[in-house]
Amino acid sequence: MRRYLPLLALALLLLAGCAAVPYQYTHNVEAPDTVNLRAGEPQIERGRPVAFLDGIGHYFFSLPSKLILWNWSVDNHDISPETEEALSSYLAANDLPSVKVRLNQYAPGGEWRRLVKNRSVNGFWRYTIGAITTTFYTILPGRVFGGDNYNPFTNTINIYSDHTAIVVHEGGHAKDFAQREYKGVYAAARMIPLFPLYQEAIATGDAIGYDRAEEQPAEEKKAYKVLYPAYGTYIIGEGLGIASWFTPISYPVQLGIQLAAAIPGHIVGRIKAANVEEPQPPLAPAVAGVQ
Repeated sequence: MRRYLPLLALALLLLAGCAAVPYQYTHNVEAPDTVNLRAGEPQIERGRPVAFLDGIGHYFFSLPSKLILWNWSVDNHDISPETEEALSSYLAANDLPSVKVRLNQYAPGGEWRRLVKNRSVNGFWRYTIGAITTTFYTILPGRVFGGDNYNPFTNTINIYSDHTAIVVHEGGHAKDFAQREYKGVYAAARMIPLFPLYQEAIATGDAIGYDRAEEQPAEEKKAYKVLYPAYGTYIIGEGLGIASWFTPISYPVQLGIQLAAAIPGHIVGRIKAANVEEPQPPLAPAVAGVQ
């Protein structure tokens, strides 16, 4: 494993140049047949707090993700108003009013309805891969198991982490898909080995570019510190997926490899964060001397 760590670091350094600069805000990019929110339906909804379920998710199922990303807010199932506002502002800035956002919410009925109504994705893809994806959402709810994600088949962002960079990153996926003509093909392409790295790089670069364009250095630093190690796990995850074709790999081994793979991301991310320039305070006007 150690022989591959320099390659991971190199990949992350290459990613460092992928921040969307100059940042391109989008306008009127949603397809006309995209599923819209119903009259009076809020774009962002919160799940009702359930202490037992949220506690299991926060203190048990999410521990591997917290350990890999060194962040206690990952999959903590308690999203703050500040994090909600960060995602709301991002979607508004990029003119994405039809994207549904569910904050720690389990809503299978709503998701199946959106799957049927979302004709911006060809029916073949919706009723095959889309139906499988929504079935997994139904029987293995992120409300318990976590896993922030964007579902292109329902045009829904599901959030379980109280981290602004993570939610904006998922918004980046929604923005990316909104600009694709063949959304079903683009979603299905994630099954091609290594292709997810392309999509994740776009979302990561967009999130960091957005923070920079909005002149939010503190948010940009947070993004580097969590999105870079996350990208390291995407890289090794693709490798593990290919390796599993030839030999079974136990979960503890996979977890250990992902922990090691995140280290270069933590290093590079913190180097990038340390180099983020803070805005300089305006100079006080000079006071004319008294004669």
